Amino acid sequence: MSNNDWPDGVGRIVLPEVDSTLSEAVRRRSEMAGPTWILALRQTDGRGRRGRAWVDPVGNFAATLAMRPAGGAEQAALRSFIASLALYDAITAATGRSAGLALKWPNDVLLNGGKCAGILLESAGDGQLSIGIGVNLINVPASVEDGAVPPVNVLNETGANVTPEEFLDLLAPAFSRYEAQFNTYGFAPIRRTWLERAARLGEVITARTGTTEQTGIFETLDETGALILRTSQGRQVITAGEVFF
Repeated sequence: MSNNDWPDGVGRIVLPEVDSTLSEAVRRRSEMAGPTWILALRQTDGRGRRGRAWVDPVGNFAATLAMRPAGGAEQAALRSFIASLALYDAITAATGRSAGLALKWPNDVLLNGGKCAGILLESAGDGQLSIGIGVNLINVPASVEDGAVPPVNVLNETGANVTPEEFLDLLAPAFSRYEAQFNTYGFAPIRRTWLERAARLGEVITARTGTTEQTGIFETLDETGALILRTSQGRQVITAGEVFF
C-alpha cells in the first residue's frame, strides 16, 4: 500500500520507543493540529483496560489515535466500534483473509478464537479523545489473567508477517473511512456492520460488570452500543463490562 492512501489532514508520528502511546498523546496534545496517529516501535509501559498493563513484545503494533471528535462522551465512546471495524479491515487487508476474524464486545478483535487486538479509549478532559490500539502482529504476551481469552498473533495464525508501520498504513485509512461514515450517517450503519462481524451473536455468553455477572443470549447491540442480553429475568442492558464465553 502506498502512502498516497494516507488520509488527508491526519498526522503520523513514529517513535522508536515510548512508555505509552496514550501518555504521549496527552503530552503532545497542545501541538497536534488535527487527528494524529502516534506509533511506538517499542512501548515499555503500555496500558490495558481497567488499569491493567498491556504487555508489548517487540514487533507488535502499539499506537494511539489522538482526535477531538464533535459530540459528547457517549458519542466519543462509539469510536471503540469504529476502531474495531477498522482493525477488522486492516487485518483482512494485511493477511488477505477475513476467515476466523470476529469482534468481541466491547473492544477486542479475535482471530481463530484467540485475542489478537485490543482497544482502550481515554479522555484527556480538554476534548481530546485518545484511542489506544494494540495488535499482536508477531508475538503474544507471556502471561494473561485467569479466564481471559488466550492471546494469538497474526503471524502464527495466518502466516502474514506485517511490520507495525505497514499495519498503520492499512489501519489509518480504514479508521478514517468509518469515521466519515459515522459523521455522515450516525451510528446505525456502524452498528449493523459490527453486528455482522460479532463474536457469539445469538449464543450464550456471560457479562461481568464489577462484581456482578449475568448470563444469557447475546441478542444485539442497542443504538448506544450497549450489549443486550436475553436472560431468564428478561432483557438486560449492559452498558459497560467484560464478556466471557
